[in-house]
Amino acid sequence: MFSKVLASFGQGGAKVDAQLMDRSVRPGGPLRGQVMLVGGQVDQEVDGLGVTLLSRVEHTDERGEVSLVDMPFQNINLASNAVVRAGQQLTVPFEVQLPWETPITTVLGKHLTGMAVGLQTNLDLGGSVVDPQDIDAVAIEPLPAQHRILDALSRLGFQFKAAALEKNKITGLDQHLPFYQEVRFGPSPAFAQIFHELAVSFLAKSTSMQVVLDVHKRVRVGKGNGLGPQGRPFIGAFAVDYPKLAATNWEQQIEGWLREVARPRAIFD
Repeated sequence: MFSKVLASFGQGGAKVDAQLMDRSVRPGGPLRGQVMLVGGQVDQEVDGLGVTLLSRVEHTDERGEVSLVDMPFQNINLASNAVVRAGQQLTVPFEVQLPWETPITTVLGKHLTGMAVGLQTNLDLGGSVVDPQDIDAVAIEPLPAQHRILDALSRLGFQFKAAALEKNKITGLDQHLPFYQEVRFGPSPAFAQIFHELAVSFLAKSTSMQVVLDVHKRVRVGKGNGLGPQGRPFIGAFAVDYPKLAATNWEQQIEGWLREVARPRAIFD
C-alpha cells in the first residue's frame, strides 16, 4: 500500500524518456522518435501518453510589457486506457507531422539565437499527471526556399542579430499558427544610414510561401535635425512558388523593394 501511495506522488512510479531519431527536420516534414516507458514499483493505469511540440513565444500585454511563454502548437496522443506493469519496459514509436509554419531553429547546423522549440513528453497515470520535465530540443532547418531568401539577405550585406516568435497574426495574410517567426538582421552598409533593422518572416505552405519583410526606417524629427532615432515601420510581402524558386534573382528583387522604401518622400520620412 505504501508503494502505491508513493507512486501516486511520482515516487517509485512509471517514468518516460523520449528519444528523437532525426537529428534535424524541416517544416512540413515528419519528426520521428520513440518514447521509452519504464514501469515503477507497482502496476499503474496509463490514462494518457503523448508528445507535444512547444515553442518559446514573446507575448506583449496591454501595458506593452513583453514576457516569454512556452506555447504548445502540436499534440500527438500515443496511448490511453492502458496498464504499465511494475518494472515493465515499453517502447512506443511516434511520428509528428510538423506544420508548414513551424519556425526554424538552425541554419546549416548553427543555432539561431533566441529560438527554442522542443518536444515535451506527457504522461498521465491514473489521473495524476507526471511532472513533464522530459523536453528535447528540436533542430529545424529551413526549407530550400527559406534558405534561399536568408542567403540573399546575407549576400546583400545584412547581418543576422537574433530570431524570435511573436504571439500575433500578420494582418492580411493566411496564417494558421497563433504566432509567427521574425529573423532579425542589422542593416547592410548600403542601408545603414536609412534602416535601424530588417526582419523577415515566412508563412510557408506545401507548394509556396509568403515572405514578409519588415524594416524600421530612420525618420527625420525636424528640419535641420537630420535623421533621428525614431523608426517608421514598412512592411512588404511577396509570394515564392517553390517550382519557380531558381528562376528569380532574389537579391535583385529584395534590394529593389528596399531602395523603393528608402526613397525620401517627405521631410518626416
